[in-house]
Amino acid sequence: MPCYNMNIFRNPKWIKPFEYNFANFYEIPDAVFDEINKGLDAIQSHEPLVSIIISAWNEEVDILKTVGSLSKLKTRVPIEIIVVNNNSTDHTQDTLDKIHIRNYFQPIQGWGPGRQMGMENARGKYILMADSDCIYPDCWVDDMLRVLQKPGVVSVYGRYSFISEAGFARWQLSVLEICKDLIAEVRQVKRPFLNSYGMSMGFIREYGMKEGFYMNKTHGEDGRMCYDLMKYGSVKPVRSNRNRVWTGVRTLKKSGSFTQVLKIRTVKEIKRFSIYFNTKMKYHPPKN
Repeated sequence: MPCYNMNIFRNPKWIKPFEYNFANFYEIPDAVFDEINKGLDAIQSHEPLVSIIISAWNEEVDILKTVGSLSKLKTRVPIEIIVVNNNSTDHTQDTLDKIHIRNYFQPIQGWGPGRQMGMENARGKYILMADSDCIYPDCWVDDMLRVLQKPGVVSVYGRYSFISEAGFARWQLSVLEICKDLIAEVRQVKRPFLNSYGMSMGFIREYGMKEGFYMNKTHGEDGRMCYDLMKYGSVKPVRSNRNRVWTGVRTLKKSGSFTQVLKIRTVKEIKRFSIYFNTKMKYHPPKN
């Protein structure tokens, strides 16, 4: 059973088996696919209550982190997993063809088009969105659904943490996560949709189909969907640490060292802090 107690000095041990360090599709042994498929065959249903949607672009190896961890879910809820190949140019499709999940090809580039196709083909009443390079705890579905099924709730979002590596120590990332979680609590009061990220987000499919995702390559399509869903009900956080999704630091690295990341994010939050209390301001995702 995974240990979900947060440790500020090291990565949790339970994520280690899902850190597949293969260079490409051809290095992945059949035994890895066999192990993942064994779990997938045991948990998936032809009549799911929950559909897990993943949009993948050039993730021929990293998609194993997501699907491999999801294959170990401990849930009695009938689920299905759908992966949309979002116009990948590597061997993502070859990887998907060896995994026991439904998969589709979306030639329109972008997270929105990928997630839209997944939602349209989903069979479940509830949609849970996952990213193609994250690691999920075995309680993820049940914890998300427990909040999503409460009266009046239309959408939920979970917390996430970063997997440490050279240059990004776990204690440093913990500081960043604490600050991030505090800001999320402020946003939750008036603008909860700003906390909704595709790596750990859920909503009622009926309402998602009415609104739809942006059909172009636009950042923030997950928050925009959540904003549109607020007309049907409330948005709630799933705060438990055991429900945290774990992701790499490659997005952080784009800003440089950890010190640079912390500085950039601090300045950014200070500049936009006042908008978190403005209920009249509409949601405008960043332009391409």
